[in-house]
Amino acid sequence: MKRSKSFFFILIILTLTSCGGDELLVPKPPTYLRLDFPEHSYREVNSNCGFSFELSEVYTLPEGNTTGNVCYQEIDLGKVNGKLFLFHYQLQPSDTLSKFINFSNDKVDDHKLKATSIEDEKIIRKKDNVFGTFFFLKGDVATNYQFYLTDSTNHFLRAELLLNCTPNFDSLKPTLDYIHTDLKKMINTLKWK
Repeated sequence: MKRSKSFFFILIILTLTSCGGDELLVPKPPTYLRLDFPEHSYREVNSNCGFSFELSEVYTLPEGNTTGNVCYQEIDLGKVNGKLFLFHYQLQPSDTLSKFINFSNDKVDDHKLKATSIEDEKIIRKKDNVFGTFFFLKGDVATNYQFYLTDSTNHFLRAELLLNCTPNFDSLKPTLDYIHTDLKKMINTLKWK
């Protein structure tokens, strides 16, 4: 009995002396680099794929590659470290618009398992004959932005953004907000040739 009391007393003393002070140690969360992007400024570009739009000064647009009725371009996003892939389809008389819209929607649906939500915004610019849908996929997905635009008769443009990093929505939020402004500018200034 005396032995258990002394053991208990020693255990209490060791516990009190091992606390080491008033400072509470809390593990720190992982940190991410702060990105400083330049102010938004734009220039008009004429794609050889059949459309023009205003593109951010920090992005580069190489010549498109045409195969049959499809023209493919990759916009290099520079410091953002990613690419915007553009697929322009010259609609043929045998094509149905619903086929292309369903294909674009299926590409968005491919990311439903990882997405926490998907927001879509309808695009209707009657003056320039530009119609479509802009998708914002939230969550740790491979592509956070996709959109398609069409004039309903001759042109169908599908775009998909891919960043060269591990998808972590929380850490990518500032980058995605920056890109969102540029994508909206591109969509709102797009004109068919």
